[in-house]
Amino acid sequence: MIDLLLADDQALVRGGFRLILNTEADLRVVAEAADGDQAVAEAIRTRPDVVLMDIRMPRLDGISATRAILEALPAVRVLMLTTFDLDEYVIDAFRAGASGFLLKTVPPAQLIAAVHTVYESDALLAPASTRRLIEQHSPAPIEAPELNELTAREREVLRLLARGLTNAEIARTLVVEPSTVKSHVARVLAKLGLRDRVQAVVFAYDHGVVHPGE
Repeated sequence: MIDLLLADDQALVRGGFRLILNTEADLRVVAEAADGDQAVAEAIRTRPDVVLMDIRMPRLDGISATRAILEALPAVRVLMLTTFDLDEYVIDAFRAGASGFLLKTVPPAQLIAAVHTVYESDALLAPASTRRLIEQHSPAPIEAPELNELTAREREVLRLLARGLTNAEIARTLVVEPSTVKSHVARVLAKLGLRDRVQAVVFAYDHGVVHPGE
């Protein structure tokens, strides 16, 4: 069972999402929040697996709430909700630790699939849009001594991961088993101190492992 927290200042949005998500046997909405402060409090109280977090909320915005939740509960996955797929705040949400973003206008099936993708964390949600956002907001690359800890194969896995490939796609590219890729990805994240694939993509662009337009 995947426990969910819905955080949005619009009751109709929360109600609509709740109706959709609760139709799935393995999804359960355990709490709702109308602002960022409530989101942090409810997350700590209920310890959900995934938080669906509106970016723009009163009292405490979604980015600050995401940062506070992940400081208290590092294992939680946060899925940001936005009205525009090029929302300038999404990249800030990624740097705060969010695992993906989703348009509020997506069809029900896409909403459900997004929750599963973020929870399972073996693929990048909306890889093309995610990479486009990160590319557009990447600063000039800076050196990262941590990269010296990676083997040549782990660097290659990081490059492919940053291009948005799933574990299965990386396995086909490198002609290895998916289980081998999963192990490589886990080691890359551990060595670089990253929590998930989105953080790995941000890191790869910020530190010149990949470059915009590749």
